[in-house]
Amino acid sequence: QVQVVESGGGLVQAGGSLRLSCAASGRTFNKYIMAWFRQVPGKEREFVASIGWSDRSRLYADSVKGRFTISRDNANNTVYLQMNSLKPEDTAVYYCNARPQGTEYWGQGTQVTVSS
Repeated sequence: QVQVVESGGGLVQAGGSLRLSCAASGRTFNKYIMAWFRQVPGKEREFVASIGWSDRSRLYADSVKGRFTISRDNANNTVYLQMNSLKPEDTAVYYCNARPQGTEYWGQGTQVTVSS
């Protein structure tokens, strides 16, 4: 069982920045594919960004390209989502997703609210 815990959400004005953190347990964290998703009430959970074993293997949703950056610190079993130039439409609960081989685990989510 992998424990996944997000932190770093909060309230920020449009144009501001936030950095989300996600800590995942396990001795093979460096082999996990890690991802961020987000969800607003009444809508499906949507993909935001992912990062593979290598820092070069990163994917972003079109809506966040150029504004968000995903990174990982394998020594501390942590993945980050740096969010810049935030917009009100980025308001959502952000979930971290950890994918060891063959399965996946979710965190409890952290609320991000961007005021206009």
